[in-house]
Amino acid sequence: MNYIIYDLEFNQPRSSKSTSKEETKKCPFEIIQIGAIKLDESFNLIGTFDKLIKPTIYTSIHPYIQELTNIDMNQLRKADYFPKVYNDFLKFIDESSIFCVWGKVDLKELFRNIRYHELNLPVNMKYIDVQNHTTKHLKFTKGFSVGLERAVDTFKIPLDKEFHNAFNDAYYTSKIFKIIYNENITPETYDANRTARSNSSKQKVDINALFMQFEKMYCRKMTRHEKKIIKLAYMMGKTNQFTIDNAKKTHD
Repeated sequence: MNYIIYDLEFNQPRSSKSTSKEETKKCPFEIIQIGAIKLDESFNLIGTFDKLIKPTIYTSIHPYIQELTNIDMNQLRKADYFPKVYNDFLKFIDESSIFCVWGKVDLKELFRNIRYHELNLPVNMKYIDVQNHTTKHLKFTKGFSVGLERAVDTFKIPLDKEFHNAFNDAYYTSKIFKIIYNENITPETYDANRTARSNSSKQKVDINALFMQFEKMYCRKMTRHEKKIIKLAYMMGKTNQFTIDNAKKTHD
């Protein structure tokens, strides 16, 4: 049995007009980098994986994502498309591997991208949510989840790599995993079909009501540009990618 500690970086549409609603619904966040560390049962490093992915859905990188990750289109244009990188990733793992992630969002988005490209899901669906177990280890208040950067700082792990890079964040997650692991931590089974079911029953958000609430708060009409920012911030917030301590998935 091996542990695959992996992390993802995502791209998203620059605007609501840049991509069809159907595409956005199927895959709101397109993976542009997979980074992974492979450990054996004794936590020895036995392999690494770090690949950028050329986007096919959102073919220009969102400015916020570029600023956050330092990944630009010049780099992505030289990369392989998702099916090739995913096939390489499957060769990197094996059926006995346990996925280890900093929050379950990376599981959800990996499987959503796999479905979008109509590829086969990994045989193994066992995982460990390292963020959740780290939060318990540090005895944070119930309902909060410690961010990666804060955990690295708390455990005094040397900062020799930049955050917001899939491989680097996987590296830090592996360091934390080694520290907090105990025999009571057991892998869970991830239901890869959960995403599809939840999407079909998800309630529609009243965006206009959201804008009206802001206008009520600020006692004025929101401009078109402000509405775009509000909508983007709302959609990004729903993914829990960028929240700090109370998120299911965060890079901070």
